[in-house]
Amino acid sequence: MRSESARAAATVLVVEDEVALSDVVKAYLVKAGYATGTARSGPEAVEVARALSPDVIILDLGLPGLDGLEVMRRIRAFSDCYVLITTARSEEVDRLVGLSVGADDYLTKPFSVRELVARVQAVLRRPRAEPGTAPSGTVRAFGELEIDTAAQEVRLAGQPVPLTPTERGLLMTLARRPGQVFSRHQLMEAVWGDTWNGDDHLVDVHIANLRRKLDETAGSARYVITVRGIGYRMGKG
Repeated sequence: MRSESARAAATVLVVEDEVALSDVVKAYLVKAGYATGTARSGPEAVEVARALSPDVIILDLGLPGLDGLEVMRRIRAFSDCYVLITTARSEEVDRLVGLSVGADDYLTKPFSVRELVARVQAVLRRPRAEPGTAPSGTVRAFGELEIDTAAQEVRLAGQPVPLTPTERGLLMTLARRPGQVFSRHQLMEAVWGDTWNGDDHLVDVHIANLRRKLDETAGSARYVITVRGIGYRMGKG
């Protein structure tokens, strides 16, 4: 868990074109101890994200200039920060499309600002590295896939694999216990935290993204294996 000083050092970028909502969200985040920046349009969001290097971006999908999905694609080219999307669109496809380009979580408008701050706190509690793990002996090989659980690095055939924090968290969880089958709920608790109340089918979306980056599909999986009716386990490669 992040200490109070570490939490205070975390930076959140609020990307929202509704000025009143943006101001309220920023005020709550500042009160919670976060350094907070804002952007009102898609192009500004990309520019500020590059300059600010935030730990978390709260990203509205409906933005002028560039929509939120395009903003997220561009940001993912230079940042692996956590992204929480907010949207007034209630259709499930919008949520899943947003997650497919690298979002870690979503909230549908109207939402509770307190809940939004709680989601920010939750993603920042996800460990970037496994606490108390010595650097030596932490690289695990699964065929051509190498996973360094201490350095939080993933390589496929010697090349680094660019994963989002959520994708990396899922893979690290599976790799630490390669003989165990994890249910969706167990993966949610390990990666999202035991206080998160979202849809556990989000795991499937992130697993699909992870498989794409590992150059595999559900039908030809070598690294992330589906155990029908239960969940997922690590493959041998």
